[in-house]
Amino acid sequence: MLPYLANRVISAVRCPGGIERPCFYKKHPGNDTRGIVIQPVENSDGETEDYYYITDVGGVLSEVQMNTIEFHTWGSRAESLEKPDMMTFDLDPDEGMDIGQIRDGVLDLKSILDELSIATFLKTSGGKGYHVVIPFRPAANWDRFHAFAQNIAKTMEAKWPSRYTSNVRKNQRKNRIFIDWMRNGRGGATSVAPYSVRARENMPISMPITWKELHTVKPAEIRMEDAIARLRRRDPWSGFFDVKQRLK
Repeated sequence: MLPYLANRVISAVRCPGGIERPCFYKKHPGNDTRGIVIQPVENSDGETEDYYYITDVGGVLSEVQMNTIEFHTWGSRAESLEKPDMMTFDLDPDEGMDIGQIRDGVLDLKSILDELSIATFLKTSGGKGYHVVIPFRPAANWDRFHAFAQNIAKTMEAKWPSRYTSNVRKNQRKNRIFIDWMRNGRGGATSVAPYSVRARENMPISMPITWKELHTVKPAEIRMEDAIARLRRRDPWSGFFDVKQRLK
């Protein structure tokens, strides 16, 4: 997880009593700052708030010792905070939707991005759907980044209106998939990190998989034992950090 997590402002989901009891998001540093780096961030009101990130395995372990289960990250790195470099689309289906329809949605999204010659990577969400992740060189600002993601979702909605929506409202999701583009904004819009455990029943992993595995791996079926076994295989995201595409 560390290459996708280090030097990115994080939000941690902490579960002091285990996942059966209430958990909470932690976005700001507390009194214990072991293993973390404080990152001052100016908000939309012009005020500065302290966020934080980690840089190494020691930081990860420090978080885990504080009952962190999930790691969520910004789409930019601390050294280029205003120029995001990782875009995530979350395909969030209506309740009870057939897995085949969800997988078709992933492929429809991929087809649009393929037309733009954009390299994409796939992972399970550990929930109901899949995440399509796009690496970029840090070039565009947040406004451009956010608008691009929104335009992709709206293109899907316009092309297949009976199948997809770009509207976050639940009542717009009947028998459709919400193409969640909103994670690609500055600030509180974070995405769960690759390889992060989810604080849910059976503790599934948000696991990188190959595109060929889309039709054989379900969104929440990879758990700890399987994830560890997968780490012995070839990296399904090999070349992720070598991709040189950029938004301008």
